[in-house]
Amino acid sequence: MNAPAFPLEALAPIEPRPDRDAFTISDLCAEFSVTPRALRFYEDEGLIAPERRGTSRIYSHRDRARLAWILRGKRVGFSLGEIKEMIDLYDVGDGRSTQKQVTLERCLDRIALLENQKRDIDAHIAELHQFVDLLKSSD
Repeated sequence: MNAPAFPLEALAPIEPRPDRDAFTISDLCAEFSVTPRALRFYEDEGLIAPERRGTSRIYSHRDRARLAWILRGKRVGFSLGEIKEMIDLYDVGDGRSTQKQVTLERCLDRIALLENQKRDIDAHIAELHQFVDLLKSSD
């Protein structure tokens, strides 16, 4: 049996907006609590590609979904380069299986890294507690 296709929204959930055909920079800034400067930066980095109408940027549902991905990726510590690689895999044309697999591998790697860092931090804290106890007991 084939694995189900996972829409982009399933990996960075956002509420569907079938009532809208497009979004303004103000719409996305309000919805995602980002600044216009941040959106322009993501555009400059090739992460989103709004349509230009004169001096206005018109964002599609795709841009909105990609923005959700970008923000989620940043929250969990991925670089913009990693995020771009993962969201660009949406267009591979294989039912998003490559995107899902690469994202899964990256997430598991990130979890392992964070767990190692947590162990290191816990060890540092324990050693500091021992040092503090030693200092207190030597009075």
